[in-house]
Amino acid sequence: MSRRALLAFAFACSVWSPAAHPQEPTRPTYRLAPALDPLLADPLLREAKVAVQVVDLATGEEVWAIDGDRALVPASVTKVVTSAAALRALGPTFRWSTELLRDGEINDEGVLEGDLYIRGSGDPTFVIEKMWKLLQDLQLAGVVEINGDIVFDEGFFDQSYLIPGWDKKTDVEGGPGYFAPVNALPLNFNTAALVITPAAVKDAPARVELETRAGAIAIENTTVTVSEKKRGWIGIEREVDPRTQVVTFKVEGDVPLRSEVQRHYRAVGSPLAWFMSATQPMIRSAGIKYTGKFRTGETPDAAIQIVELKSPPLHEILNHTNKYSSNFMAEIALKTMGAVKKGRPGTTAKGVQVVNEYLAGIGVPVKDLQIVNGSGLSHETWMAPSHINAVLMDMWHDPRLRHEFFASLAVGGVDGTLRGRFGKAEHEGLVRGKTGSLSGVYCLAAVVEGGDGRRYGFTFLVNDLDRTRPARAMQDQLGEAILSWTGAPQPVAP
Repeated sequence: MSRRALLAFAFACSVWSPAAHPQEPTRPTYRLAPALDPLLADPLLREAKVAVQVVDLATGEEVWAIDGDRALVPASVTKVVTSAAALRALGPTFRWSTELLRDGEINDEGVLEGDLYIRGSGDPTFVIEKMWKLLQDLQLAGVVEINGDIVFDEGFFDQSYLIPGWDKKTDVEGGPGYFAPVNALPLNFNTAALVITPAAVKDAPARVELETRAGAIAIENTTVTVSEKKRGWIGIEREVDPRTQVVTFKVEGDVPLRSEVQRHYRAVGSPLAWFMSATQPMIRSAGIKYTGKFRTGETPDAAIQIVELKSPPLHEILNHTNKYSSNFMAEIALKTMGAVKKGRPGTTAKGVQVVNEYLAGIGVPVKDLQIVNGSGLSHETWMAPSHINAVLMDMWHDPRLRHEFFASLAVGGVDGTLRGRFGKAEHEGLVRGKTGSLSGVYCLAAVVEGGDGRRYGFTFLVNDLDRTRPARAMQDQLGEAILSWTGAPQPVAP
């Protein structure tokens, strides 16, 4: 049996066997009990659903737990699982590409006698500056005119754009940035940035402009520039025309004189309409003429690539995904796994299948969990701390993926969603983790260097919360207690 198989087997036995989680009311004698048992008196255990497991990463031993096999909603901690599965399925150096291809010849005058195809594979970092680069490279390749259509191919993914498992009415209608649609030709994270600045004089309308201009976005501005002593406010209503997919942002509010520039990000309607309408002025600015129309379609197999622009490698993408909890990037990673491993088009269901196969491969009983998307933006996903810790264990013992995976997590007191936690100078860099929160949910999965020099992984899930502060406080107490653990009893503040 291979070293990896032995580790998986040993961990499965230590974490999920009945002996490790007896049903009797008495608790096992845990190695970290002197440091962590005082947490059992915390009122949070009576006020909410709590599941915690702490493991020794080197051995897989469970060193402390509260219902470690209890499945709860993990929220964005789900991204830990998605990221590990993506590293395993795609490899840390995987890159997304956006291509320009042709099905005709380019004559001596630089005229493409045929159609130009813009084909995407879901580059989550494709922004308007990259589109400028792509079209400039097209011109540098000798194309100054297209005697045909410009065809947009997003067939690498399906056309189910919205994140499944989340149907909150205000989000579906309002389109907050964290609920952006997902497709294979994304632009600017499929969000529109509304830039708001005051006018030069009081009582005049404030300026409301799009950072990236596109015909698929319209603005109705009823803002007013007010005295600099007055408090400002902004309200944005979003309407999507079901026929044209044009999104109208109705912006109202008071903008104080000489106030700083504001940027408000909102999801677009149809991401394909957004990409297509933003491309049109960019082609003109690149000085490229065209005689045909913009349309959607599939790129012919015989099409010849003219220009290709690639994303940074997956391991760099995951830094943004996990440190700043990007739902958009996580969902693209999930659909990409589906496309690569199960065939085009990539779908959420195919991606979830790949993730479940990964989990089963490391000994996780997938019948005891449910995953509905890649980001964790759902109350329908549920996993146990032992499931998530198995992923931490797998990544810890993989020399090829270990550093890329753990580098993607937020560093306590330094960056990402943990920049305001575990910030004591003596603990800097000793905690790396992924947070997760939804209404009534507050979770954390992390790796910690204990005061005894050993590395511990813990997953701490809390559901049915009225307030997040008690959950955060207890999670922080647990992390601090491990950081201070030297192998001798250490008191934990009540």
